[in-house]
Amino acid sequence: MHQGEQRAPRTLSQMNKNLFFIGIILSACGLLSPPLALAAGLGLGLFTLNGYRGEAKGLSKFLLQASVVLLGFGMKFGEVLQVGKSGFVYTALGIAFAMLIGMLLALALGVQKTQGFLISAGTAICGGSAIAALGPVTNADEEQMAVSMGTVFVLNSIALFIFPVIGRLLHLSQSQFGLWAALAIHDTSSVVAASAKYGALALTIATTVKLARALWIVPMSVGTAVITRSRARIRIPWFIVYFCVAAVVASYLPRFHSQFAYLTNLGRLGLAVTLFLIGASLSRDMLKEVGFRPLIQGVVLWVIVGVSSLLAITAGWIHL
Repeated sequence: MHQGEQRAPRTLSQMNKNLFFIGIILSACGLLSPPLALAAGLGLGLFTLNGYRGEAKGLSKFLLQASVVLLGFGMKFGEVLQVGKSGFVYTALGIAFAMLIGMLLALALGVQKTQGFLISAGTAICGGSAIAALGPVTNADEEQMAVSMGTVFVLNSIALFIFPVIGRLLHLSQSQFGLWAALAIHDTSSVVAASAKYGALALTIATTVKLARALWIVPMSVGTAVITRSRARIRIPWFIVYFCVAAVVASYLPRFHSQFAYLTNLGRLGLAVTLFLIGASLSRDMLKEVGFRPLIQGVVLWVIVGVSSLLAITAGWIHL
């Protein structure tokens, strides 16, 4: 009986291991679309004893950056530059608005100051990447980081599924949807996945504007470090530079078009694997740690940012 009890957990662990690697393989082969890959990862992370959460979290960060760089080979640098110029202004205004509303909400809800700041920054700039960069600068502890990451991640996952549906219901053009996704969805992975599902032009606009938004991690980190007198190392998102380099190479070496198309497709497959890994890194314990007040802050702020940016875009106040 004792041996049987020992054998059961081993069997379950082996099954979970097999499901983990099967999910990666199916995503990498293109048999799971990005939304399905995320859903499969969430199923594994929330409903099984996944022993690979740490590895999934670390690998997803590298794979996301590599996939974004590879997607650069499918874009024209002139378009990237043009969209980036306009996007930089819009993202600056959007970040200032989101940070102001976010901190006011944190104050009204009684959310701890550092935690409220990280949730606001994650919503305003670049989801988990912003929180990871600003956490050490604000001297945030592991619990504050986990709560902020969990809050932003849950909303980011929801956005991937509902944004394309809303976009089609409202008959948004590809340009409008790409801009909206870039301004209102938290993480780069879901921005790219949602816009790729909407169309090629939406993907170009969303990726470029989103990366312009992500660049604000640097000045935000520097400003926060000065205010808090922190000596923590500032993280620079170098993958954005590599993305621009890839777009330049693809634009000025057209004879390698077929090879660049292959790399772009590899980037899309890598993105699906990234979303599966992100989903697999989530656990029920992480959701429990989030807490009621931080979640309310995150939800209300996200809705305000999403609705206000959508209204501005459909009214023609924000356009490319």
